[in-house]
Amino acid sequence: MPETETETVSARAGGARARGRTGCALVTGASRGIGAAVARALARDGWAVGVNYRSGADAAAGVVSAIEDEGGRALAVAGDVVDPATPDRLFATLEAEFEHPVLALVNNAGVSDDDLTPSMSDAAWDAVIDTDLSAAFRMMRRALRPMMRARCGRIVNVASVVGLRANPGQPNYAAAKAGLIALTKNTAVEVARRGVTVNAVAPGLIETDMTAQLDGDLLARVPARRAGTPEEVAACVRFLVSEEAGYVTGSVLSVDGGLAA
Repeated sequence: MPETETETVSARAGGARARGRTGCALVTGASRGIGAAVARALARDGWAVGVNYRSGADAAAGVVSAIEDEGGRALAVAGDVVDPATPDRLFATLEAEFEHPVLALVNNAGVSDDDLTPSMSDAAWDAVIDTDLSAAFRMMRRALRPMMRARCGRIVNVASVVGLRANPGQPNYAAAKAGLIALTKNTAVEVARRGVTVNAVAPGLIETDMTAQLDGDLLARVPARRAGTPEEVAACVRFLVSEEAGYVTGSVLSVDGGLAA
């Protein structure tokens, strides 16, 4: 059998194994907003899901309860993704609880601290880069080892429309998200032969706590003339994690009502 055909069969088998619950999923920043919607969506597809949170234990517990009420399995796992020790601890906890490796990782945790470039502080720059880019890199690095051994895995990074187009007043956030997109593409090429896919979604204006304080000027620039919902982003992540997306890697799926078009 030609090598390319062998790899295709392996990738398909990997997707089937994931669907058969031989792996679990981890969603960072999953106590609310997009992360919570993603956790619920993956649970509906049969994944046992780790619901990571830094603060908001009650909200994370609510996400777990909602998943369990629908017959799914979930575990709330506390941890600040900025801490370099967090990835190993989160993965070990889920591997012990669900008795399977993490074969789906969604890097959703993120923060913003806006200002113009001339007046932005080092602290604001570092906080956003550390959370939105460096932490995602460490989570991916930890996830890839068991995925490559299993010859199957899905990583989805939640980037942003500002990683694709300028948004004055967000130089740190734009740099982090553009870097995350570049990291997604580079890693996807590195691991494609192992049946592991690495993709990103780039949400635009989504109804979350992070965007609640934005003024109407941004909404007016959205061709769809409305904000998106966390569930609409989750639907795209759900596809990228699915078996059907096995030939999709290194891609950035914009979920922005046409804002980046």
